[in-house]
Amino acid sequence: MHRWDLDALEGWLRQDEPPQGPPPEAPLNKEAPPAIQTIQQLGTASIPNPGESNIYCLNIIGQIEGHIVLPPQNKTTKYEHIIPQLVAAEQNPKIEGILIMLNTVGGDVEAGLAIAEMISSLTKPTVTLVLGGGHSIGVPIATSGQASFIAETATMTIHPIRLTGLVIGVPQTFEYLDKMQERVVRFVVAHSNISDQTFKELMFKTGELTRDIGTTIIGPEAVKHGLIDEIGGLGQALKRLNELIEMRRVPLGEQTAAVQTLGNDTMPPVPPTFR
Repeated sequence: MHRWDLDALEGWLRQDEPPQGPPPEAPLNKEAPPAIQTIQQLGTASIPNPGESNIYCLNIIGQIEGHIVLPPQNKTTKYEHIIPQLVAAEQNPKIEGILIMLNTVGGDVEAGLAIAEMISSLTKPTVTLVLGGGHSIGVPIATSGQASFIAETATMTIHPIRLTGLVIGVPQTFEYLDKMQERVVRFVVAHSNISDQTFKELMFKTGELTRDIGTTIIGPEAVKHGLIDEIGGLGQALKRLNELIEMRRVPLGEQTAAVQTLGNDTMPPVPPTFR
């Protein structure tokens, strides 16, 4: 074969070869507005920055993870992440109120109680909002704020404490579970308007849950039993939180003077205390 034939064959083969390396990127139009640049780089429009807010939003979503690490495919909320956030929100002078949004199936009992105790001990106004579900140990967290809201279609499951893993069949095991369960009952009763008897009736009800005892209540039922304060969503929860923030800004002496001046008919709302 002649030399010119080899050169022609190599040129013909190169035409079918795929291009080597990554495709060249389109040049970024630096003169375009920031929103257009975001679309070019990420394929999405940029969200307007609302500025700094005086309300801190804390999300408790999925399963509450405690001392045991859950599988990676589980959506979890780690209590070692929540507690530092609450401490930072309490110490930050720019944050005047905290909104806790729940959509949780429950999880570790002690971790859930630790989060609930932290929320209830904050000095800043706190409002909890149950969206979707606030089940199991999520019930104490839902009642830990100064005011609590639940969506009309949200649910809450109340059931006894359950234990997984190695169980020693001795009376001390039952006593341990009974004491832990009593801690949950005392906290919920102390931070809501439900009675001890009603809460235990819901907890030990049979025939409603498959393969378990307990009760699932929907939003209006939770308010009817006194477990949650009001039916509402994000707007109502933020409105109530802003009211609590405004009342906290007014010194207690001025509140008393306003009550004496205006009388009972036009008395401003008194800031709620921990129930």
